[in-house]
Amino acid sequence: MSTTLPTAVAPLTIQDAELLVAAARTAAEAAGVTVAVTVLDAGGHLLAFRRDDRAVLIAGETSTRKAYTALQLGAPTADLVDAVQPGGLFHTLPTALDQPLLFIAGGVPVFRGGRLIGAVGVGGGAPEQDHGFATAAVTALG
Repeated sequence: MSTTLPTAVAPLTIQDAELLVAAARTAAEAAGVTVAVTVLDAGGHLLAFRRDDRAVLIAGETSTRKAYTALQLGAPTADLVDAVQPGGLFHTLPTALDQPLLFIAGGVPVFRGGRLIGAVGVGGGAPEQDHGFATAAVTALG
């Protein structure tokens, strides 16, 4: 009988987190949008955070909640918006749990070797813009 051990996957590092922040900010700057970017590790711990000087203050909170939501559910928050609408699969989830969930586009999970290793959240632009900036960051990480 053969037993296959799980392959070790490198965790999200501070260098990875800094690359994610820089890539998201570069994408936002190219679009002329000021943002906040949050990067969480697989345990939900803050690895990196940056709010542009002119970004609205609430962008910091929304970027963090978007990252947390993407991490907890393992999916981009853009894909979860319909699920919390009346009649949706997660309709009661935002109020049922005492967690900082936010079902607005802009949070994207980070996977490595098929394993969830963290998440990035962007706030400050329109939801679709924030999603694009977060996706650009994850793409840059490779």
